[in-house]
Amino acid sequence: MNRQVSPLLHDYKPSTGNPEQQTHAGRWFAFGLLMPLLAVGVILFVTDAPNETLAIDAQSSTHTAIQIPAKPVSGSVHKDLMPAPAPAPAPQPESADSPAVFHPPLLPAEPEYDSLILVVRRGDTLDHLFRTNGLDLGQLAAIVRLPEAAKPLRMVRPGDKLSITHDKSNIISIDKKLTLTSSLQINREKSGFVASIKEHPVEIRKRHAYGRINSSLFESGSAAGLPDNLIMNLAGIFAWDIDFVLDIRAGDDYYILYEDVYQDGQFVATGEIVAAEFNNHGHSYRAIRFIDKEGRSDYYTPQGNSVRKAFLRAPVDFTRISSSFNPHRRHPILNTIRAHRGVDYAAPEGTPIKAAGDGKVIFRGRKGGYGNAIILQHGGNITTLYGHMSGFAKQARRGRRVRQGQVIGFVGSTGLATAAHLHYEYRLNGVHRNPRTVKLPRAEPIKQEYWEQFLAQAQPLLDELLQYKRTQIASLPLY
Repeated sequence: MNRQVSPLLHDYKPSTGNPEQQTHAGRWFAFGLLMPLLAVGVILFVTDAPNETLAIDAQSSTHTAIQIPAKPVSGSVHKDLMPAPAPAPAPQPESADSPAVFHPPLLPAEPEYDSLILVVRRGDTLDHLFRTNGLDLGQLAAIVRLPEAAKPLRMVRPGDKLSITHDKSNIISIDKKLTLTSSLQINREKSGFVASIKEHPVEIRKRHAYGRINSSLFESGSAAGLPDNLIMNLAGIFAWDIDFVLDIRAGDDYYILYEDVYQDGQFVATGEIVAAEFNNHGHSYRAIRFIDKEGRSDYYTPQGNSVRKAFLRAPVDFTRISSSFNPHRRHPILNTIRAHRGVDYAAPEGTPIKAAGDGKVIFRGRKGGYGNAIILQHGGNITTLYGHMSGFAKQARRGRRVRQGQVIGFVGSTGLATAAHLHYEYRLNGVHRNPRTVKLPRAEPIKQEYWEQFLAQAQPLLDELLQYKRTQIASLPLY
């Protein structure tokens, strides 16, 4: 009998289907789900279009969708698929361990100012120069009140130069050279003008020179490559023992150790002679320069005696002796026999006249046939007279003391004179003596307190000069 099969399972047991068929069915089901996802991933990878990816939160293991900025791709891409511009990344807070990044502020550009160089000429004043160039005179008045600037700016001389930076009429800075090693600098600051002295260090290099005289000292020095001022210094050192106009002989020679001055590697000036030897007509003279603690320099023999005398033989740089000391000379104007109790040194008008020795001005003014004259009183009851001057130096006022070599006046032809010259007289106890032949007292030797220091400095210089002399002698041709 056929029974109708009930749709209900009466024993509630699982069906007894084939397990292999069930397994295959599950695999096909999973494959069917993965294929579409895989296809979408491949498309997104090829086009590199923006996509959604999954990021796993390590703490909660939940899935969060984040947007990754897309890179630009080459090729043709549909407008609808083009990525939107990526937003600017938010600034990240600095942690305590991360280094701080310093971003320097932009500095304002340096303002540009005008500059000019003022050269002081005879008769110029800073007030006139500032007014001429449209610079503020009120600022000049404030500047010259500064302690460091007062003297350098109030005592300007012809040839002085001022480098000025300015903004129209306003002063920004001023620079004025004071010496080879220093300059005055003035700068404008918020608080006002500030003045300071800037040092410019120099380098001293020793040099040697040798000269042999055939006609004159100047020709010999020029042939040896010496500048004029060094030749003058050499003549000045030995002027008390040698008359470089009348005493020079052919064959005389000299050896010099001197200094050259360099600044920033560049030659700037010829310095001082530090040691010298002059051989004149069989006599040898040596001199060494020494500077005491007060900064005064002088020249001494190797034995410590001063190379200078208490008086100069000739107190002017003359061209010739126009008239010598002569008790029986016929006067060129009066045409009578009239003693000439001094020496006439011919020189161009205006040539400086120097004090023959340290002394005091006891007369200055007009004195008969002498014209404009000065008389100096020296120690040892010695007086000297200087006549026919064209004018007097400001420092040589009556009652003032002057030092040997100081300028007291200028050559002229006042009084009974036919041409410009200096008439010079030397009197001892009121008696006229021939200035060219009188025995002159020596200056004081080096002070005892400097004796040891002098010897320590002098010997190396003499050794160096002697070594150079030997080298020169060895190189001279044999006749």
